Amino acid sequence: MTASGGIDPDVAPSGNDCVECDAEGLWWFHLRRCAECGHVGCCDDSLAKHATAHFRETGHPVIQSFEPGETWMFDYRTEAVFEGPSLTAPTHHPLGQTTPGPADRVPTDWQAQLG
Repeated sequence: MTASGGIDPDVAPSGNDCVECDAEGLWWFHLRRCAECGHVGCCDDSLAKHATAHFRETGHPVIQSFEPGETWMFDYRTEAVFEGPSLTAPTHHPLGQTTPGPADRVPTDWQAQLG
């Protein structure tokens, strides 16, 4: 699959954190990486759902988990989970980074907030 199909394996991730959560001082549950442009956003279990917002804003249809040990991809067009090609490293956030994160922004009642 090429970038026109939603995956560009040569694009590096935008960073180790959700771009928008960092800008807004928010926290996230899990991270997802856009397989087309590398944007890292928070998952739909996070309060802000920035990965899905990125898809809605850009039309980039495929994300990959940005969690250690997870390589699955998800296509918003078909709502299907699949195993795709390897993407440019790093393929997950740093192992020492907390989930949820970042640690200094996660409230003590985070589980209740996620409901």
